[in-house]
Amino acid sequence: MAESKEQRLAREIYENVGGIGNVAKVIHCMTRVRMTIKDERKVDLNGLKAVDGVLGIVEDETLQVVVGPGIVNKVANIMVAEAGVKLGETFPEDLLDQSVSETEPTLTDRQRVEAKAAEVKAREKAKHNNNSAFKRVLKSISNIFVPLIPAFVGAGMIGGIAAIFSNLLTAGTIGHEWTSIVTTLNVIKNGLFSFLVIYVGINSANEFGATPGLGGVIGAATLLTGMDPKAPLMNIFNGDALTAGQGGIIGVIFAVWILALVEKKLHKIIPNSIDIIVTPTIALLVIGLFTIFIVMPVAGVVSSALVGSITWVLNVGGAFSGFILGLFFLPMVMFGLHQILTPIHIEMINKTGVTLLLPILAMAGAGQVGAAFALWVRCRKNKKLVQLIKGALPVGILGIGEPLIYGVTLPLGRPFITACIGGGIGGAVIGGIGNIGAIAIGPSGIPLIPLIANGHWMGYVLGLLAGYVGGFLVTFFFGVPKDARKETIAN
Repeated sequence: MAESKEQRLAREIYENVGGIGNVAKVIHCMTRVRMTIKDERKVDLNGLKAVDGVLGIVEDETLQVVVGPGIVNKVANIMVAEAGVKLGETFPEDLLDQSVSETEPTLTDRQRVEAKAAEVKAREKAKHNNNSAFKRVLKSISNIFVPLIPAFVGAGMIGGIAAIFSNLLTAGTIGHEWTSIVTTLNVIKNGLFSFLVIYVGINSANEFGATPGLGGVIGAATLLTGMDPKAPLMNIFNGDALTAGQGGIIGVIFAVWILALVEKKLHKIIPNSIDIIVTPTIALLVIGLFTIFIVMPVAGVVSSALVGSITWVLNVGGAFSGFILGLFFLPMVMFGLHQILTPIHIEMINKTGVTLLLPILAMAGAGQVGAAFALWVRCRKNKKLVQLIKGALPVGILGIGEPLIYGVTLPLGRPFITACIGGGIGGAVIGGIGNIGAIAIGPSGIPLIPLIANGHWMGYVLGLLAGYVGGFLVTFFFGVPKDARKETIAN
């Protein structure tokens, strides 16, 4: 049987990272295969970048190989299947013997020096990563929310379709027999958004080392099921009645982190014979009360202040705020810093019903698309570049910008900057119009249109077009390197 593209990619990725035995763990996000590498000296970055189908490389706490949406989950699953584990599980140690069975050649003095330099660099990088609390926070946020992204996309799109039908019902365009369909679609959508704190609690427990079921219960406790918020007990600590979901996912993540600390401590001091009974009971009782009476009021104040501040900045800053946000979002994506915005988006949706940030930040992708079209027009003789653009543009238009970033604009330098400017122009239009919000996160680009709330989709489309045109014009006149226009032969 012929080797599939996904199988070839998995094999060649392993070949260029020092073999399967040099990988400790594999996970993936929407476009990247993320590998925990044991010995970075064995990784051939140039060879990895040259693999057909690899769109880019990101060196961070994990080695991230950009292969694009859709194919990434297939490649990652093939890779873990070869190791005999599941996604996110640690590879067996005996795999190491399979990749280093041959005798190492004798090194020259120069090779020894280079190896030593690489070893020091890897050690310093690891030391920096281990001491970076901010990077650890970003990694945890990513691990908590990335598994939920497909659910956000699917539920959000279903909610968007329900909103369109609801608007048609209100306008009288369709009959009332559609009411039950709208209700059913909303039931499916609410399967995520009504119980999001439970999913976040489970994922947070997995990330912090607590029992997943206990994390889900702590998340569910914030829903105050069966409790009267007006009862005296419910406002004894802060004087104000609690509301279901107060503190949102920010409070749940913090509470589950404390749960993990308490549970680990209890496991150490509770005898094994009664651990299964005593530990979860004490952990849930203590952290449950702590969550309801301490975390929820405090996190509620924090989340309200955060959402209020962002809304105020967008309302006051208008087009200027939109330009700055659209301008700098691509660099945030490049460094993985955009993960920090996910809980903010969700908290804005919980508080106000929409996130005003997402439509503005989505303009960064529009700038990429415009820049790619400009490069296509100006660099027609560069067949290899044109092929890359043709492959990356469709998913870019659909809101997934990493193939364009790592495969097209970033390697060329200037087009990345001009694409950012195009994103800023689109963001300025969205910010200038104001009150353009999305009801869910996940999609951007054209797929975000059905998720724009309150019928303001036309304003979003204007911003999208401004991003396309801005990215095209700025790149066409200022962002095309001379070398990129040279004639090449496609592989």
